Amino acid sequence: MAAETGSNQSVERAFSVLRAFTAGRSELRVSDVAKAAGLGVSTASRLLATLEVAGFVDRDPVSGLYRLGLDLVTLGGAVLNAHPVHREARQIAQNLAGELGLGANVAVRRDDRLFYLLNFEGRQSPRAFVLSGQRNPLHATGLGKSLLCGLTPAERRDLLPEAVLTGYTPRTVTSHDRLDEEITRSLARGYATEVEELALGRACVAAPIRDSSGAVVAALSVSGPLSAIDLGTREAALARAVIEAADSISIGLGYVGPAHLAADPLGMPA
Repeated sequence: MAAETGSNQSVERAFSVLRAFTAGRSELRVSDVAKAAGLGVSTASRLLATLEVAGFVDRDPVSGLYRLGLDLVTLGGAVLNAHPVHREARQIAQNLAGELGLGANVAVRRDDRLFYLLNFEGRQSPRAFVLSGQRNPLHATGLGKSLLCGLTPAERRDLLPEAVLTGYTPRTVTSHDRLDEEITRSLARGYATEVEELALGRACVAAPIRDSSGAVVAALSVSGPLSAIDLGTREAALARAVIEAADSISIGLGYVGPAHLAADPLGMPA
């Protein structure tokens, strides 16, 4: 039993070392890793050496700094290839990004955050980094609001128990009553929007993805700078495109419920 406990502790510590690299900086000193993981420097150094042999971290021979190893890409690829939403959404999202020239993103909910399964960047919305694997708040994003459409108001308050939700910009929805109103509107029209609630200068249009049981299991969005999204003139067209793409993914997952395409997303006859 003591040996098993020691082994479990070693595994937990190794995971804490790997997670130290997800906090923002891609290259770290041993002391940085030790501090982030809450470990002693000698323990962190020993774990890094073991992870280096396994290919999960790489050490720069000149600077001595550590970074995540490429062998982790193999594991990540295997995870994504086995995920049903990723399989159904990948080509549809890629086509959407190419057609609209905007970023196309698919996310699932992991506890109280959204988790990006994939993203493709369009010509009007380039990024210098990959969103896949990153997390964002639910209440301040169109993707998050779409994911929250699958919960009742009481369930949303249990999931996000703060009386005042975190504000990221002056436009962030920070009260549950306001969030309830936003989600009620999203459910009525089949899509959610977010304008400068998480980051200034950016906006998105999103819709929920459902599985064969009708449960909301993921969400799809198109995003980009305000100049490219331009909801004042493009909202109806973008909403139609996002809803159609999300419905196609849902059908691929076995959903046979009512589609949202019979009416204009803004409530006008098609």
